[in-house]
Amino acid sequence: MDSVSDALFDGRRLRALTVVDAFTREALAIDVDQGVEGEQVVAAMARISVIRGVPRTIRVDNGPEFISKALDRWAYQNGVMLGLSRPGKPTDNAFVESFNGRLRDECLNVHWFLSIADARAKIEARRRDYNESHPHTSLGWMTPVEYAAATAIKAA
Repeated sequence: MDSVSDALFDGRRLRALTVVDAFTREALAIDVDQGVEGEQVVAAMARISVIRGVPRTIRVDNGPEFISKALDRWAYQNGVMLGLSRPGKPTDNAFVESFNGRLRDECLNVHWFLSIADARAKIEARRRDYNESHPHTSLGWMTPVEYAAATAIKAA
C-alpha cells in the first residue's frame, strides 16, 4: 500500500490510497478522498479482505495513515504482519511505487479533476483498465486479471 497526492482543478488537495497485490500485480483498490487516514486504510483492507481473503503481510511506508493505531489494531486482530519500508528507500515497496508512477503519468497528469467524485470515477476507470488491458512481461504477457485467474485455477 501507498498513497499518492494530487489536486483538483481549483487547487484543493486530493489523496489516493493505492493497494497493489505484489504477486498478481493487480491494483486491488484506489480510494480517493481529500486525505487518507488510518480508519480509511482499515476500511479499504476490510473491504478487500472480504473478496480476496486477509493478506499475510502488507508492505507500507512510514506515512501517518500507515503507522496509525487503527491499522495496527486491524493488522493485529487479523494476524497480518505490517512490513515497514525504510525511510527514503522506495525500492522497499517497488511494485506499488512503480504502479503509482504509472498512475501519475497515465492518469493524474492527463486529467483535470473537477471534484472528488470526478476524480474517483476517472481513477477507478484507470484502475480497471490497468488490471484488464495491460499485459506485464513479468506475468508472461498476461494482464493482472488473467494472471490471477490462471494461478487460481492452478491452485485448485
